[in-house]
Amino acid sequence: MIRVAVSGAAGRMGRMAAAAVAAEADLELTAAYAPRDVGEVISGVTAVGDAAAVDCDVVVEFTNPDVVLGNAAQWGRQGFHAVIGTSGFDAGMLDQLADRWDGAAGNCIVVPNFSIGAVVMMRFAELAAPHFEGVEVIELHHDDKPDYPSGTALATAARIAAAGGKNESVPGGSGTDVAGIPVHSIRLPGIVASQEVIFGGVGETMSIRHDTCSREAFMPGVLTAIRGVSDLQQKLTIGLDTLLGL
Repeated sequence: MIRVAVSGAAGRMGRMAAAAVAAEADLELTAAYAPRDVGEVISGVTAVGDAAAVDCDVVVEFTNPDVVLGNAAQWGRQGFHAVIGTSGFDAGMLDQLADRWDGAAGNCIVVPNFSIGAVVMMRFAELAAPHFEGVEVIELHHDDKPDYPSGTALATAARIAAAGGKNESVPGGSGTDVAGIPVHSIRLPGIVASQEVIFGGVGETMSIRHDTCSREAFMPGVLTAIRGVSDLQQKLTIGLDTLLGL
């Protein structure tokens, strides 16, 4: 039995994660950390605001970018494994996380996107990157998402660039420059999450697109991370790829 706590348990994703954990026979929801909602019962567990009161094997972090690094450092000091689903992690934040997690007893995995389809999409984009002359990323999310580009788009662009992808056809083009790859962010009501990677070459284009129609799509990835984080060979891992064998 894996004992699991959810940090940010009163938020939209936190509530879903807590319910998903509580429904699994091999997992036990032992704590809900929600400092602004202390006393609320979430999936059968009363929310607490004192981090020292959290007791678990694995903590799932679904808070916001302003507090996630401090929370992660706290969980590291308490000896937990951590699954971080907070969006907005750029290279600078990852460096800070690595510093704060240094010396922690447990493992930490940062997951830009828990959707299995989105992880496969990023891998496909990485494979295609060296074979085209140009590439751009378009990401679409709901209108109350606080960060842009999304964590998925940042990770996708970084992986495309690392694999040899480039965009030299339109120097200084529009979009946010992420490792030399233009990323366009759209925020509209009615959208959950979508991303399209468009590659261009002489006489051809190729698009790789993934659409998330419901936040339920994230739960299999959350459960995979919870079950696999303790077996990871590195103290800090980015993405679900290793756990999915990609």
